[in-house]
Amino acid sequence: MSAVAHELQPRALPPSAVNAKLISLIASAAIGIGILLSGFVISEPAPYEIYMAGLIAVWALFGLRISRAIVPLLVLLVAMNIGGMIAMTQMADLANTPLYLAVSLFLAFSAVFFASVTSVQPSLYRLIFIAYVVSAVATSLLGIAGYFHAFPGAEVFTKYDRAAGAFQDPNVFGPFLVLPGTYLLYLLLTGPVSRMPLLAMPLLIITAGIFFSFSRGAWGMFAVSAVLLTACLFLQSASGKFRLRVVVMTIAAVALLVIAFLIILQLPGVSDMFTQRAQLEQSYDSARLGRFARYAIGFQLAIEHPFGIGPLVFGTIYGEDTHDIWLKTLMDYGWLGFVSFLTLTLWTIGTGFRILLRDRPWQPYLLCAFVAYLGNIGLGTFIDIDHWRHLYLLLGLIWGAIVLEYRHQRDLRLGAPPSSRTNRHEAVAPGR
Repeated sequence: MSAVAHELQPRALPPSAVNAKLISLIASAAIGIGILLSGFVISEPAPYEIYMAGLIAVWALFGLRISRAIVPLLVLLVAMNIGGMIAMTQMADLANTPLYLAVSLFLAFSAVFFASVTSVQPSLYRLIFIAYVVSAVATSLLGIAGYFHAFPGAEVFTKYDRAAGAFQDPNVFGPFLVLPGTYLLYLLLTGPVSRMPLLAMPLLIITAGIFFSFSRGAWGMFAVSAVLLTACLFLQSASGKFRLRVVVMTIAAVALLVIAFLIILQLPGVSDMFTQRAQLEQSYDSARLGRFARYAIGFQLAIEHPFGIGPLVFGTIYGEDTHDIWLKTLMDYGWLGFVSFLTLTLWTIGTGFRILLRDRPWQPYLLCAFVAYLGNIGLGTFIDIDHWRHLYLLLGLIWGAIVLEYRHQRDLRLGAPPSSRTNRHEAVAPGR
C-alpha cells in the first residue's frame, strides 16, 4: 500500500479516547434522567432523591471536582443544615425530623453537584434545559388532564380542584414550570422563525399548566420572569433590528396568551376559580393567626429561641406552617441557618447579576435560571420554598456559570486562551 493510500485511510481513535467519549455520553444520559425525574414528586423521598443521591455518590467516587469558586455555596448550605441539626436538639419529639433534614442536606449537595458538573462540562446546560422542558411538558399534561378529568383516576393529578401534575401541591407544581417556560420564551424570541411552531406548542402546554395550577405565586413568577427576560435581551443587544424583533415577538406572544386566556375563561368552572384565586388576599392570609399574624409570632419566637424550635414544629403549635422562607429558616434552622441562607441568597443574586449580560456561551442559560431564581426568592416571602427541588437546581446552574466566569477571567489574567472560547463548541448556546 502506498504512503498516499495509507494517509487517506481513516484513522482509528485510540481506545482511551473512545472510552472517554463513552463515559461522557453515559454521564450526560444519567444527568438527563435525573432532571426528567424532577417533575415527579408525589411523596418524600421521591424517585428523584433516591436516583440523584446514588448518582452523586457514584460521581463522587469517580472524580467529582469541586472548584474553589464553589466552596462558598458548599459552606453556606452545609452551615444552614448544621443550624437545622442544632435546632433539632431543641425538640422533645423528633418524629420525622431526621428524614426532613436528610432531604435538606441532599438538596444542598444536589446544588453543589449541578454547579460542579456544569462548570466542568458546559454542554450539560443544554441537556439539562431540554430534559427540564420534557419533564415540564409531561407533568403539565398530567395536571391538565387531571383538571379536566380526562380519564378515570385523573383526579390524582389535582389537589383542591387545582392542577398539581405529579406533585403534592399545586403551589409547587406551578413554580416548577416557570424555568422551562422562560427558556422556551427565550428560544422563541431569539431563534429562527421556522422553529417558532415547534416552540409554541410546548410553551402553550406549560403556560396552561401554570394557569390551571391556580397558583398566584406561579402566575406572578412567570410574568416577572418574562418581563425581566425581555428587558435583559433588549438591553444586551445593540442591534436595532434585534430589539425591534424582541418588541414585535413580545407583543405577538402577549396577544396569543390573552386570546388563549379569554378562551379558557369560557370553560365551565374556570372563571369562578380564577376570580377566587386572583384575589391578592385570601381568608387564610389575614385571619386571626392567619399567614401575616403568624409572621409576627414567628419573629418573636426567633428572638426567644436563637437556636430555632426544630423543623416542622411551628405548624404543630399554630396549626399552619410558616409560609415564609425567612421565618422558616429562623424556626427550623435557627439564626445560623437564617444568616447562612440570607448570605447565600445575596451572594448568588449579586454575583449572578454582575455577570448576567456578559457574552458567553452559557449566558442564555444563566439568564433564564437567574430570572427564575429571582422569582422563586421573591415568592419565598409568601410561601415555604425550603424543599423545592428546582430551587436547588437553579442555584447549581447559576453557580456553575459563576465558576465558568471565574475561570474565564483567570485565563485572561494568565494570558491563556479564555475558557469561554475553548469551550464554545461544548456550550452550544441558542442563537440570537
